[in-house]
Amino acid sequence: MAGGRRAVTVALLALGSVVLALAAAVLLRAFVLRPPAGVSRLWARSAGTAALSASERRELKEALRVFPAVFSSKFIQHEIVGQYSHLFTVQGSAPGLLPYMLLAHMDVVPAPPEGWDFPPFSAAEHQGFIYGRGTLDNKNSAMGILQALEFLLRRNYRPQRSFYIGIGHDEEVSGLKGAKRIAALLEARGVELSFLLDEGSAVLDGIIAGVKKPVAMIAVTEKGSMTLNFTVEKEPGHSSFPPKETSIGILAAAMSRLEQNPLPNLFGHGPELMTMEHLAAEFNFPLNIIMSNLWLFSPIVSRVLAWKPSTNALIRTTTAVTLFNAGIKVNVIPSSARATVNFRIHSAETAAEVLEAVRSTIADDRVKIDVVEAFDPLPISPWDEQTFAIHIFQKTILDIFPDVDSVVPGTCIGNTDSRHFSNVTKAIYRFNPLLLAQDDLPRIHGLNERISIENYERQVEFLFQLIKNCDIETLPEPHANSHEL
Repeated sequence: MAGGRRAVTVALLALGSVVLALAAAVLLRAFVLRPPAGVSRLWARSAGTAALSASERRELKEALRVFPAVFSSKFIQHEIVGQYSHLFTVQGSAPGLLPYMLLAHMDVVPAPPEGWDFPPFSAAEHQGFIYGRGTLDNKNSAMGILQALEFLLRRNYRPQRSFYIGIGHDEEVSGLKGAKRIAALLEARGVELSFLLDEGSAVLDGIIAGVKKPVAMIAVTEKGSMTLNFTVEKEPGHSSFPPKETSIGILAAAMSRLEQNPLPNLFGHGPELMTMEHLAAEFNFPLNIIMSNLWLFSPIVSRVLAWKPSTNALIRTTTAVTLFNAGIKVNVIPSSARATVNFRIHSAETAAEVLEAVRSTIADDRVKIDVVEAFDPLPISPWDEQTFAIHIFQKTILDIFPDVDSVVPGTCIGNTDSRHFSNVTKAIYRFNPLLLAQDDLPRIHGLNERISIENYERQVEFLFQLIKNCDIETLPEPHANSHEL
């Protein structure tokens, strides 16, 4: 009996030691060690921000509408591509430096005037905001890039590093006649880019639950996409003597199986893991402990992320039934039923793998499946010590956005024109230098899209500084007391 009690005591002591060691490891990672981030901060934040003076802001407004310096400069070549898109080649004074590219698009989604406070194409100014379709997606970038360049030229600044400006006209319909042709033109000319910067993410203020300070998120990849048509065909008939299953019933059941059996949770297999590790120290207690120890808590985190559509989209390939057509009359059994489903593919999967999983889930030969369009996720762009672009983004962001401490990698769940440029650079980044709050998100493609004048000025300042910052030839050594991005 005494021996049994002794064994239990020893076991309890051993278990207590394990629990204490585990708790110590968790707390050590949360409060002492930083998760692996991969990129050291090479610059301290400037003593003051790079904000333009009042007179400089007036000069920017004067240059806004016509960009005379851009179109008259002897070292800037302007070309029309695909009838409506624009390609600017800015020849730097140091041709040995690898060029980069700034990308934007000027087309927009439809905007019926119903429900808008101001006409959607009026650019009306009201209480410090400019209202209009495209103010956030993505005319702001097109105008901001040209305005920043115009302002630099007015100050007699010639960039050392050459760069390209691409402004597409059909991004909202896949960019096949605009950005894709610009990319093909550059490839044919043998152009190799140091990096490409396009829209896709932003400085997120109050959007990430549990993080108080604004976070600059730069998307290092974007999800793939696949659109499938599903068709069921059966003999038509009279509704008074229906068959056991109609084409509508068969197809509806198939669509229900797709929705009830989502594709697997892939948290930890894509950039979303890097995002959480970089943000770990910014989360409030106790989330900071959880996010600092994903080696232990990732199963819980992955389940929590799956609860909300906005975070679920980061961790898996999503399934969206978007079209369903069937029937011609109330008393006629329809001969066919058709549905369309769009899948946004996680970076750890391919379109072929998703198609195979869909066929397995449908498991009904009566349902015909046709591929309308499919492309794989974009490769994950570099995020490490050797990546010139990341350090330039870091320096520019810290100087222009004084409230931002964290610059983190992320995923763009939509698709951008940048996907067409993978043959001219492996360093593609998606970041719109704007401060976005929670109530801004539904305005993108929605009602009352708007941008604050202050936000737009800051975007121009960012691009102005970015062009200047890119003119360095080599990166400085990391600061002794630097903390990781």
